[in-house]
Amino acid sequence: MALKIRLARAGSKKRPYYHIVIADVRSPRDGRFIEAVGAWNPMLPKDGERVTIDADRVKHWLDNGALPTDRVARFLDQAGISKRDARSNPTKGQPGKKAQERAALLAKAQEAAAAAAAAAAAPAEASAE
Repeated sequence: MALKIRLARAGSKKRPYYHIVIADVRSPRDGRFIEAVGAWNPMLPKDGERVTIDADRVKHWLDNGALPTDRVARFLDQAGISKRDARSNPTKGQPGKKAQERAALLAKAQEAAAAAAAAAAAPAEASAE
């Protein structure tokens, strides 16, 4: 059985509250779980106690093959329970493929317009002399 340490949403509409649970990967997000090992209240201020984790039980489940989701891995890294590798996405800030094509077409059009303006200005300068 493949296990995940993940978040299960609770709380009312627009007032989220999450339980950190150990669940089978096939179970629905808010459905059946094996054990609740913590909680996360994102409505609290960041300098407060937003995350509570039962470290002993989390270590037990990590030793038994449970894999944390990315958000839970961040919490475990902050608590010093497990290490989360830093992610790097250097292409995140670049525009998409179509936007790059549009930018190239726009640059070509501007170059053509500049060349046409220069060609029109050259005979005008020659006649002015």
